[in-house]
Amino acid sequence: MTPVARLILTTALLGSLAAHAQAQAQTAPASNPTANPQVVVPEVERRDLSLPSLPSRDFSASLFAGTYATQNFGAAAVAGVRLNYHITEDFFAELALGQSEVSDEAFRQVLPGGVFANAEETLSYYTLSLGVNLLPGEVFLGRRNAKLSAGYLVGGIGSTRFNNQRQQTFSLGAGLRVYLSPRIALQADLRDHIFTLDLLGKRQSTQNLEATAAVSFVF
Repeated sequence: MTPVARLILTTALLGSLAAHAQAQAQTAPASNPTANPQVVVPEVERRDLSLPSLPSRDFSASLFAGTYATQNFGAAAVAGVRLNYHITEDFFAELALGQSEVSDEAFRQVLPGGVFANAEETLSYYTLSLGVNLLPGEVFLGRRNAKLSAGYLVGGIGSTRFNNQRQQTFSLGAGLRVYLSPRIALQADLRDHIFTLDLLGKRQSTQNLEATAAVSFVF
């Protein structure tokens, strides 16, 4: 055998041995599962968690005050209370009671004796309404103080007592509620109370706008 042939044969034999050794190295982990043991064994202790008993916050009570503009008789102060039951996160039912003092002073300047028996007459009402919350979000009081808020629409039916007349009343309005804490909120409302009156010689439907601010207590 010539030296060149011997060199070629030796090189081929060494290459075959190297390929065989590499194949065994690659198949060793599969044939031996314990070749790479797990370094870190997790030891997690399970704890029994008790859920907090959160109070029901389906109800709220509001004290409100503002102005009530009685059609044909001007605006006067109004105050009252609202009781809300939050049916879901989106819908709520409301019972509102309000009272205002209405004056016919402008008519007394041109009509002897005015329109009312007295210079002022009490106007009181109640309404039962259904509301829907819209556009929940946050209101920033300063740069770093954010409070939860929600706008809402409300509409309902009730009754108004004014100058010895009791009339069926429809109420429509909108408002904004801002939560200062989980149990206290501020509200601003604009509502229209629609009812019929017969005071100036004819029976007519009147639009009576009410603008109020309220403090609401959630429980």
